[in-house]
Amino acid sequence: MDIVFIEDLKVDTVIGIYDWERQIRQTISIDLEMAHDIRPAAQEDTIDQCLDYKSVAKRVISFVEEAEFQLVETLAEKIAEIIQTEFNVPWLKLKLSKPGAVRGSKNVGVLIERGTKVKEA
Repeated sequence: MDIVFIEDLKVDTVIGIYDWERQIRQTISIDLEMAHDIRPAAQEDTIDQCLDYKSVAKRVISFVEEAEFQLVETLAEKIAEIIQTEFNVPWLKLKLSKPGAVRGSKNVGVLIERGTKVKEA
């Protein structure tokens, strides 16, 4: 199984359960690993067969910037749904971090894995 990845995609959004969090935008960080067979794209050397990580990133940024969820869990699930549905990704791992949410820690957040890993043929 091949992996296309995006690391440390930073996006500002409204996220949190406290009243003060609903009044500001906070920066979250997203790491994505997405299953995609890269062999057809490599063989043809064209983007037509690729999982276009720029398009994925733009879609995620657009969604997250407009989102106003209370929980990082909800935001992570919605991002995973979009990627799997709109980009035909059979498996993904998504790490959503909310830096500074807990005093003394670098990051807090969730790490989810959705879908089924496809074995090599």
